[in-house]
Amino acid sequence: MKRIVILVMMSVFVLQIQAQNQPVKIAPRIIILATGGTIAGAGASATKAAYTAGKVPIDDLLNAVPQIHDYGKITGEQIAQIGSQDMNVVTWLKLSNRINQIFKENLADAIVVTHGTDTQEETAYFLDLTVMSDKPVVLVGAMRPSTAMSQDGNRNLLDAVMVAASPKSQGKGVIVAMDEKIYDARDVTKTSTTNLETFQSRNFGPIGLIYDGKVNYYYQSLRNPSKKFDVTKLTVLPQVEIVYGYADASPVSVTCITNSRVKGIVYAGMGNGNFGEPVGKALLEASKKGILVCRSMRAGSGRITLENEVKDAELGFVVSDDLNPQKARVLLMLSLTETLDRVKIQQNFFEY
Repeated sequence: MKRIVILVMMSVFVLQIQAQNQPVKIAPRIIILATGGTIAGAGASATKAAYTAGKVPIDDLLNAVPQIHDYGKITGEQIAQIGSQDMNVVTWLKLSNRINQIFKENLADAIVVTHGTDTQEETAYFLDLTVMSDKPVVLVGAMRPSTAMSQDGNRNLLDAVMVAASPKSQGKGVIVAMDEKIYDARDVTKTSTTNLETFQSRNFGPIGLIYDGKVNYYYQSLRNPSKKFDVTKLTVLPQVEIVYGYADASPVSVTCITNSRVKGIVYAGMGNGNFGEPVGKALLEASKKGILVCRSMRAGSGRITLENEVKDAELGFVVSDDLNPQKARVLLMLSLTETLDRVKIQQNFFEY
């Protein structure tokens, strides 16, 4: 009997020592920065599509998903309250600077940004190029408003918090969590006007999946440059416009944009970034006037090849590699804040 008591006491002692040596798990501090969008939208009917974006404040969004508090110390902050069709450079700069400030002052371990889906991919890529920290930044939205019977915002928000809380998300750059999938900010794009599975990466697919409370990554983009663009002292960005290519296109759009003295033009070309002769002449004229012309594609996937069908160096053009026009515009605007050198800007498109 005495031997049994001694064995029990020894077992308890060993378990106590093991417990003392176990690292204490500290709940991650996650700040949710809200900008509005459909995820914060509200409509008059649970079964109709009509709604107004950005009506629901961040506190109400958090209260609707109490389970998010199981994954960390969650707080919210309202940055903007707009539909993402109204997203603008001023809000981009405000959002980027706030994220950098939060991480610099060690106020959070991760950040989730709620955002409308119309321009979510552009905001994600802008942040990917301007946020200086390796800590997780996760963008999330919804395709149906919070008042809809089939709303997807609550699930997406919970998933985004899981992703932000996961140690696996460190060093992944800015990512987008939608529809139980994780996408790299550079590669993701909206592909459908209304479908829930609208976000895709047509060239490479999702980098990870979220299911049953678990976050799993399968690969990581190599386009995650250590050097980022410093926008802390900027209030505006160089103006860059997009021109869409099509059969028998008139050069009028290019000419008008050229005369408005923009700093850059992204041409969403046919096939491999191609253009008809009249548009080509207008783009060359823009280039001669010091406007940086970037050839991109309207196809939705693939890459634009340098010096293949078009003599880019001779014309003074750059190519977007595999960036779609809206992403190419973001990188071109930021590149023009640092240099006008065509060769350096082209290198940015091959590295960022």
